[in-house]
Amino acid sequence: MNCQSSLDDPSALIIFDASVVINLNASGLFAELLSTLPNKFTVVEEVKLELEQGRRNGHNDADALNRLISDGLIDLIGLGEAGQNHFLAMVSGPAADTLDDGEAATIACALERKACPVIDERKANKICDARHPSLMKACTTDLFFHESVLKAFGQDRIADAVFNALTRGRMRVLEQHRDAIVRLIGAERAAQCHSLPKQARLLCQ
Repeated sequence: MNCQSSLDDPSALIIFDASVVINLNASGLFAELLSTLPNKFTVVEEVKLELEQGRRNGHNDADALNRLISDGLIDLIGLGEAGQNHFLAMVSGPAADTLDDGEAATIACALERKACPVIDERKANKICDARHPSLMKACTTDLFFHESVLKAFGQDRIADAVFNALTRGRMRVLEQHRDAIVRLIGAERAAQCHSLPKQARLLCQ
């Protein structure tokens, strides 16, 4: 499986949405995976706030993020004037055409800094493609399938990490990646992953 070309560029700035932080934390390989790749990784302040709010539901993803920020593996950044303008354009209007603050800020920051946003939600990808078709983006699956990651950890360990992300983090998988994910983790485990569409799980039974 080929990852996005922007992830093949070691100089590319990579910006994580909240769902990506959740998925990587659930995988059990968060810090190790980031250490394997040469890129610089960031999150925007709106994503950190979103994860902090998850504490009320017993989630520890904010703690994981804070440790990685303290360890220098992830930078926390804010939006500049251009980023704020992009952000406002994506959170204003009818619900069908707008994104939540974390997704909007992630894409806005990527536009401002000519970076690569990593987002998993189908709606966010659809709106990003429609409004900014030239923006190269990626998803959590692209990180797991990155050549350097597979080489460092081996397919079996990545399969376990992906299964953890699907079951513990409820990772969303874009349609074009579903077959590859099922092949990686196996049909028996794929049938247990409720974040995969029901139809895909039924085919695995």
